[in-house]
Amino acid sequence: MSMTSLKFGTSGLRGLVSELIGLPAYSHVRAFCAMIREDDAAGPAGEVLIGRDLRSSSPLIAAQCAQAVSDAGLVPVDCGALPTPALALAAIQRRAPAIMVTGSHIPDDRNGLKFYRAAGEIDKADEGRILDWQARLALSSVPEATVATDTYEALAAYKARYLDFFGPSPLGGMVVGVYQHSSVGRDVICDVLAGLGATPVPLGRSEHFIPVDTEALRPEDEELARRWAGERALDAIVSTDGDADRPLVADENGRFLRGDLVGALTARFLGADAIVTPVTSNSALDRPGLFDKVVRTRVGSPYVIAGMEQARAEGATTIIGFEANGGVLLGSDIERDGCRLPALPTRDAMLPILATLALARQSGQALSAIAAEAHFAIALSNRLQEIPQDRTAALIARLDAEDPAFRDAAFASRGGVAARDRRDGLRLTLGNGATAHFRASGNAPELRVYVEAPTQEAAEALLAENLAFAAAQTR
Repeated sequence: MSMTSLKFGTSGLRGLVSELIGLPAYSHVRAFCAMIREDDAAGPAGEVLIGRDLRSSSPLIAAQCAQAVSDAGLVPVDCGALPTPALALAAIQRRAPAIMVTGSHIPDDRNGLKFYRAAGEIDKADEGRILDWQARLALSSVPEATVATDTYEALAAYKARYLDFFGPSPLGGMVVGVYQHSSVGRDVICDVLAGLGATPVPLGRSEHFIPVDTEALRPEDEELARRWAGERALDAIVSTDGDADRPLVADENGRFLRGDLVGALTARFLGADAIVTPVTSNSALDRPGLFDKVVRTRVGSPYVIAGMEQARAEGATTIIGFEANGGVLLGSDIERDGCRLPALPTRDAMLPILATLALARQSGQALSAIAAEAHFAIALSNRLQEIPQDRTAALIARLDAEDPAFRDAAFASRGGVAARDRRDGLRLTLGNGATAHFRASGNAPELRVYVEAPTQEAAEALLAENLAFAAAQTR
């Protein structure tokens, strides 16, 4: 399997459906179950929960996962199609491990598996142990998926989590467009918004899978939001990626707020004394006085979770983790007006959507005004697709070489390079104060490019320039 596209990335195992379906999916799940059994960490009566998103390959892969769980001597429990955070919450509540079949935002010809212990996502050490167990088991065939599974309805508890915490009608009077596309959370979002007093307006529902990436929006998604805002009197438009663990929030004009801004607004609404966020998030978050403690990490929820544990060990009590792509992780219990929101240390789209809308409703301001008051640097990102990781690595190595000639020549018009940050890929602070950041996606053969600049025009020009530069160096 040395040439396979399958690999553990920023959040779970991902790869081409053609290389996941069958023995690879079966053997990874058998290996996960072996690790769980070794740790005596199965749920009551040996339960392992299984959920899935709405992409076309997910039902078959979920059935193969169930067969693998059963063949490992454990009990598969089918939770059906549901948001990843809803499955993670069910795993915590039932004290059982879980497997989510999802490729998140990547195209329909790809899929993946996310693994959970009863306490939350597996970590990087667990990923290594799964691969070790897979090698030790050395499975060579996969039986036909015929096992019957128990079922569990996990959505009610997920909805109640937010309906109970936010209280009666915190969104009363708001009209919120819900871009449904093929998100597995599309109906849950409408239900919760209505339960909190808003009027949800379903938009753009699709019966085929649409790869909505909250970190690199398609131009057609941005155009849809602007058109819907122009046609209807909406206070906001909200959406998620495919498995509903990363939010999209657009203001009343149909302009999307960056995910790190949505995360910061969520942290503000919840009164966080510590935030944990990757190096790709906006540099404005480090501004003195904004948050008591800021922990920067590599990109990926396992690193953010480790950072939240670090913040807790250093005395923080209200900890919010989030990424530039919008996913928010709740690292500590929240007490508010006599209501308690238990920690959920996995990416979740529902909490930031509700917190951002509630902040706007509470302040009486439009989302556009709240966003402007944050004074974030203009930060943009995009990607080059079908770029093998070795080519991205070669470009980064050349830019990071001790001989500065190539690096300074590449950015001569921007004053050269003043500083380098190697925590994840390579983030360059340019001589004119702007930044350019190059890193390989952990989930797909993509080169991600991030920029910050003082104005929208300058940021757009810098992003286009760096995408063209990266394309020329890697094609």
